[in-house]
Amino acid sequence: MKVYIYSVSQINKYIKNLLEKDVFLKDVFVEAEISNFKAHTSGHFYFTLKDENAAINAVMYKTYTENIKFIPENGMKVTVYGYISLYEKTGQYQLYVQIMEPKGKGDLYIAFEQLKTRLSEEGLFDTIYKKKLPVFPKKIAVLSSPTGAAIKDIIRISERRNSNVKIILVPVLVQGEQAAKSICNGLSLINRYKNVDLIILGRGGGSIEDLWCFNEESVARAVFKSKIPVISAVGHETDFTITDFVADFRASTPSAAAEIAVPCLNDIEENFFMLYNKLNYCFESKKNDYKKRLNRIMTNSFFRQPFKKVLEFRSQIYDYVRDIDKALLYKNEKAYNDFKSIAARLEGVSPINVLKRGFSVVYKDGKAINSVKYLSENDIIETKLSDGYIKSEIIEKGEINA
Repeated sequence: MKVYIYSVSQINKYIKNLLEKDVFLKDVFVEAEISNFKAHTSGHFYFTLKDENAAINAVMYKTYTENIKFIPENGMKVTVYGYISLYEKTGQYQLYVQIMEPKGKGDLYIAFEQLKTRLSEEGLFDTIYKKKLPVFPKKIAVLSSPTGAAIKDIIRISERRNSNVKIILVPVLVQGEQAAKSICNGLSLINRYKNVDLIILGRGGGSIEDLWCFNEESVARAVFKSKIPVISAVGHETDFTITDFVADFRASTPSAAAEIAVPCLNDIEENFFMLYNKLNYCFESKKNDYKKRLNRIMTNSFFRQPFKKVLEFRSQIYDYVRDIDKALLYKNEKAYNDFKSIAARLEGVSPINVLKRGFSVVYKDGKAINSVKYLSENDIIETKLSDGYIKSEIIEKGEINA
């Protein structure tokens, strides 16, 4: 009996052919939970599908991943369609996914929530970045379909409120695959020329599929990047898009956007006259108050007899001068008496007066001598008296015994 020996490649190829020819495995729908999800830089998705008892590896190539709106996440339950085959290189069989739908909520809803969460965490919705709308815009650019009801409503309301405001239509696609790119180009064009004061981005209502271009990340970032304030006016009051959260102001409808953006000329005139009347009233009230104060001042005795106060002040000044003179005289007398007392005490201890009483001072070499121990026989000394001095030579010295 002849034995056939096969290579691993041959075995894997054979098993792959068996799997791909199997009618059941060619078209399968699988409901499972995603785990170990990885979005490769190539655009492919690699993940595991599992239930309570088993798991299977799965791959979704870029050709198919581009068609889904949401980003798969670990723990997400999905329904997938595809076929089962073998990856020859590793010998592992896996599910090749072509269609993926989230279980329960639709893929567009999940994509909306995912992008909303991500952009919110980045800070694109923060009020700190919201630009103030101009109070009196001269030019307003409207990004919308040139044939839609939105631009007609905006123009009609703008003309009714203030015909001086110029509306500039920038035609863009507001539905379909190319709409997001068209809107981004329109925003870029307006910001490049900077010849408008405000932008209204809007269209009428519709399904989530119809409004999806306003949920695209590229549109959200273009609105956030705009240097010109943007009002989002997409759909009806209950319709919310990502653009609504990023824009500087959200209007419930295009008509509401026109009401917000365009100041009403009649309202301005009414406010002007109201402020004018209020200012005039305040002016008259202040004028009457000052007039009454002036009358009270004019009836004051100071204005009726102004020199009376001057005489009173002069009399007070004279009193102050007299008091100052008295104080100075007293101070001088006291100082003079103090001086005489100190002079008398100094006179009593003056060396000259001591000499006059019969005392004298002995000097040797110009220094006063107060003890015989500093003198020797034959020393020349000088004796100072009250009226002169004498020089003498010491013949003899002695000490006084106490």
